[in-house]
Amino acid sequence: MKWLFFIFCLVTNSIFAADVSGKWDFEIALDAGSGNPKFEFQQKGEILSGTYTGLLGSAAVSGTVKGNSISFAFDSEYSGEKFRVVYEGVIEDSKTMKGTVKLGSLGSGTFTAKKS
Repeated sequence: MKWLFFIFCLVTNSIFAADVSGKWDFEIALDAGSGNPKFEFQQKGEILSGTYTGLLGSAAVSGTVKGNSISFAFDSEYSGEKFRVVYEGVIEDSKTMKGTVKLGSLGSGTFTAKKS
């Protein structure tokens, strides 16, 4: 009986595990304005890596995907202030996600994203 539960868990996890690998176009609405950064993700299991390109330049991204939840971050600098940019959200389907973004002490906002 235990092996049946184990197989069920493996199959269920495979069905619901999202894969966000590829290029994504983001729309960001912040306290102080908006932006349209681009991300390229590589996903291996729950481990997420990739590249951010936008108004803050470019940066290496790292994070996780657990079920339909996604969390990723990168370090940046603006006007001499270093900060961490943190995205947390929900993967709605294979081509869309949405959530929140925090830019250290500079502000916060929301994002929506579509796979390119």
